[in-house]
Amino acid sequence: MIASVCVYCGASAGNQPWYAELAREFGATLARRGLGLVYGGGSVGLMGELADAALAAGGKVTGVIPQQLWDREIGHRGLTEMFVVASMHARKARMVELSDAFVALPGGYGTLDELFEVLTWQQIGYHHKPVGLLNANGYYDSLIAFARHAHSQGFVRAVHLDALIVDTEIGRLLDRLENARPVQVDRWSSQGDEV
Repeated sequence: MIASVCVYCGASAGNQPWYAELAREFGATLARRGLGLVYGGGSVGLMGELADAALAAGGKVTGVIPQQLWDREIGHRGLTEMFVVASMHARKARMVELSDAFVALPGGYGTLDELFEVLTWQQIGYHHKPVGLLNANGYYDSLIAFARHAHSQGFVRAVHLDALIVDTEIGRLLDRLENARPVQVDRWSSQGDEV
């Protein structure tokens, strides 16, 4: 059962108004479904839009932010709960501990870093929680194509390619995360294995 969803997204708002609209819709949808939001604790960009919308809809919002970013005053001051941690590594680990599922909204390098780390941790068995990608307006088309290319070249197994739950619609993505089965692979790195 999923009680809280970790959302990775941009600390920038992007250059199109639909990015902020998407973040607000996602935050409000989590709250309406009674799902807690765990995110990076920022007050700016899509992060701020996401958190504000979830709070406005009566949701529980937990932030996790490194001390350095908190000191630069970009941390959200109105959350249900805030954890200020020592480093980016500690932030990502704490977010995984606090969450039952993960979703990436549009973002840049930081969002991709978080998404691929949590996918890698799932792949090697550090957690068995579902990971989703909201591919709104084709934002992640190129990333999905790259993942398929990596699979075709023998670097990503089919089971791990399929473990990333991709959808274009918020409600449907959340439903699929709720119904996802854990990825189980006994051997994942042996040469010559079927990929």
